[in-house]
Amino acid sequence: MSRSPIIVLRRVIRACLASDATLVAALGGAKIYDEAPRGAEAPYLLFAEASLRDWSTTGSRGAEQIFTVSVVSIERGVAQALTIGEQIVALLDEAPLILDGHHLVDLRHQASETRRERNGRFARIDLRFRATTESL
Repeated sequence: MSRSPIIVLRRVIRACLASDATLVAALGGAKIYDEAPRGAEAPYLLFAEASLRDWSTTGSRGAEQIFTVSVVSIERGVAQALTIGEQIVALLDEAPLILDGHHLVDLRHQASETRRERNGRFARIDLRFRATTESL
């Protein structure tokens, strides 16, 4: 099993999001991907960029992660993506998640950004989070 804080945190976040019936209904299934499969029907979620930096102290090894969860929609406008994004923030911001081999010190939503892709066909909202963890 991976000890990478990025992989461990993503695994737990995926499980948290997939277990929420309201979010799964809004997505039309537990469509949470690292990379969307060919022909994936929107709306769906993507784990996008992630960065990791050392957050160790003299007494413990730690990591700070900045990561993005993206909501992709094909509805006109950004209302669907924003609504789903709000659900994700409500589920993850300050969530007391239990990680394998790590202790989650803090998980906070930092920012959201909407945009259009592919000639306006896809609406997307990128939700940026900051997490700090300590190795057990």
